[in-house]
Amino acid sequence: MKKRVHGIDHVGLTVPDIEKATTFFKKALAGEVIYDTFTKSEPKRDSPETQHRLGISPDMAQRAIRMLGFPNGSQIELFEYDGNEQSPPIRSSDLGWNHVAFYTDDIYATLEAVEDSGGNRLADPKPLSGLEAGDGNLFCYIRTPWGSTLELISYPTSQPYIKEAPREKWQV
Repeated sequence: MKKRVHGIDHVGLTVPDIEKATTFFKKALAGEVIYDTFTKSEPKRDSPETQHRLGISPDMAQRAIRMLGFPNGSQIELFEYDGNEQSPPIRSSDLGWNHVAFYTDDIYATLEAVEDSGGNRLADPKPLSGLEAGDGNLFCYIRTPWGSTLELISYPTSQPYIKEAPREKWQV
């Protein structure tokens, strides 16, 4: 049988200002612009067909779309919209996708870069526990300057889940 799914190509993220979000991801998390799918120099996308295809309110219009790349091939597609029916970023307890985790070799240096770029930590890094525990295995949740939640994670020590799971998670 032919393999149909090869992995996650990208994660979409709506931001209030695509330029400021790009600057944050470049400075804090080693992101780079791969390409712009749609720019603010083009007419905004607000047709009923676009609104239906994306499941957005008739009051909303796309303003810009940009693909950012990160080390080891992961991508985040940034979206900027205009309109009055935009909700604030979700909290971890809300239904739906609630965060993206960035693996780092040095969680403290990455946290410093996040804070220097306008993000803030929700708490200091904490040890991973249970099947993810190990010496130096840490995680920390942060907020972007626009309020989205991201996780920083580092697990330099082999994690116990490997003995029980059918496969390993991504590894450096």
